[in-house]
Amino acid sequence: MTLLEIDDLQIDFATSAGALHAVRGASVDVAEGEIIGIVGESGSGKSVTASSVMRLLPGNGVHSGGDIRYRGRSVFSLSPTELRSYRGAEISMIFQEPGRSFDPIYSIGKAMAETLRVRNPEMSDEEVERRSIELLQEVNIPQPAERLVNFPHQFSGGLLQRIMIALALASNPRLLIADEPTTALDVTIQAGIVDLLLRLRRERNLAILFITHNLALISQIADRIAVMYSGMILEHGTTADVLRAPRHPYSRALLDSMLSFGKHYSRDPLQTIKGSVPDPYRPEPGCPFAPRCPLAHAECTAAVPPLVAEGEPGHAHRCIVAGVKE
Repeated sequence: MTLLEIDDLQIDFATSAGALHAVRGASVDVAEGEIIGIVGESGSGKSVTASSVMRLLPGNGVHSGGDIRYRGRSVFSLSPTELRSYRGAEISMIFQEPGRSFDPIYSIGKAMAETLRVRNPEMSDEEVERRSIELLQEVNIPQPAERLVNFPHQFSGGLLQRIMIALALASNPRLLIADEPTTALDVTIQAGIVDLLLRLRRERNLAILFITHNLALISQIADRIAVMYSGMILEHGTTADVLRAPRHPYSRALLDSMLSFGKHYSRDPLQTIKGSVPDPYRPEPGCPFAPRCPLAHAECTAAVPPLVAEGEPGHAHRCIVAGVKE
């Protein structure tokens, strides 16, 4: 069953310099118990898409087209009361840099209690403490009962991210949005967070929308990948298909720019993507990657290519020279 459908989403930001086109037609869906990865460079629109699902855009954010549907209903049609029930109880979100998401004067126990009582205001102190300990145990916090009195600065970044996941799970959501949840963590801690999310998916049948710029990381966790650039999904498919046989030149360029074990700069110089991302105030009329693409020609700049299904089922791309080598 499909939980979430993002359909041709378009999000602008009203600024003094004009409209900034952050998302220009993103489409992706998430089924129950599925992990979908959205991957792309900084500024590609990944986090804006995630924030739109939660209706957490800043005041100058404008929904200018498309839709987001949760279990068939438009998120943009929810009233303030319905939105409060939707956030947390249906979909929760965790962010990068977990230390910035906690109030430094709140103990972890107080943060847990406040979150739990939003949904269950009649919970007794004993019930709150018991449930808090259970949630911290579920995310592998050592000595959870003793740690409830501690403050955020007394935890490492990895433990804080686990606590944030515990808070996100407090209302038993069906979908978790993880927006760059491992960016500020070292590789070993990243692996622990990925293992935790995979276990929670397995035990809770939890669906996850995982936002990252790290292809190596997303390959370990996602069932399907959507490659995003300049506010658009340029390619999507199963993780194995996209990584093994990328069709869009941008997807191939991302893979070529990855570091891998055993390579040495003297033999295998690091590949880079020449040029810079398009100006979001004045986006390209054609394929947004065309100005940086070594395969681009006049037709690429005339209009945005449509999504074309090719290869394995579910694999699609926006490219008229897909599969052509340089």
